[in-house]
Amino acid sequence: MHSNREPPIMREPEGVVPNSLALAYAVTAQIAGLFLISRQQAAVAPAGILLTAHSMVIAAYLVHECAHMTLFRARTLNRWVGELMAWIAGAAYASFERIRHFHIRHHRDRADVARFDYKRFLQSRSRWVRRLVYGLEWVYIPAVELIMHGQVLVRPFVDEQLKSARPRVLLVLLTRAALFLWLYSVQPWSLLWFALAYLLFVTVMNFGDAFHHTFDQYFVASDDDPVPMAGKDRDYEQRHTYSNLVSSQHPWLNLLALNFGYHNAHHERASVPWYRLPALHRELYADGSRQLLPYRQLWRTFRRNRLARILDDDYGSVGDGEGRADGFVGAHGVSFLTVT
Repeated sequence: MHSNREPPIMREPEGVVPNSLALAYAVTAQIAGLFLISRQQAAVAPAGILLTAHSMVIAAYLVHECAHMTLFRARTLNRWVGELMAWIAGAAYASFERIRHFHIRHHRDRADVARFDYKRFLQSRSRWVRRLVYGLEWVYIPAVELIMHGQVLVRPFVDEQLKSARPRVLLVLLTRAALFLWLYSVQPWSLLWFALAYLLFVTVMNFGDAFHHTFDQYFVASDDDPVPMAGKDRDYEQRHTYSNLVSSQHPWLNLLALNFGYHNAHHERASVPWYRLPALHRELYADGSRQLLPYRQLWRTFRRNRLARILDDDYGSVGDGEGRADGFVGAHGVSFLTVT
């Protein structure tokens, strides 16, 4: 006897509640944040900035979940929700499928693979451009990551290989311009508040991405150019991956980053959804893990190495004892939102 029940929309029954809450939060927090920054009362602007920025963070990590097909059973639904979340995160200029392609390459190749070589770009610019980038990074404005986000808009118009993306970029620009025009018409200051929210979002994402790996970084000429794989087995992957937790004492705080910090568990079993990563982490690393680097161990190196991180080809290394992350320089240009 066959059941007439429709198959569930979510990939896992236990994912209905957490996924629904995460998706609802990303949308409602974005709306609430935009509402608050568009008010005449400046006192509510800080709350609006934080909500807008955090809605982008959660939306970005939901793009990552959709890339691994962990939200819904249907590939098409993962793709469309991924597109919506990418728009909320301000990263829809590249298609979801391109974002997914390069992120899956990151897992498959056990490397950081990107099309745009921002280091060569900066080295080919005039000295004042490099000085401007260094100056902005010195005052904690994420100039390199802004370049990475910006190149996704520009390259389709200068690289013939990407010209098929031009209509998409123009369409997304039109929708974003409509949003900004509405914000300006309601409250001109809201554009400044939105810009601050976006800078906060980019900084948070960069902090989350910078210290997850000490992989090799490759800049390829086309989407499927191979990269060296010699010696890059599962053990290599785990040894060169680090779990950056908001808090190891209070695991619920890691929900602020949708558990993305449980990165070793994610790379061990990439098909495990975000809400089951803490349990997988405990299962795999019951006795603790040298790969665990909580945020409190990374603040200092994030500050100290913010200039070295710009052009340094070496991500650095992790030592032992107090200050063991001090030599971990970290990386730029490895966000799954901008590697296309």
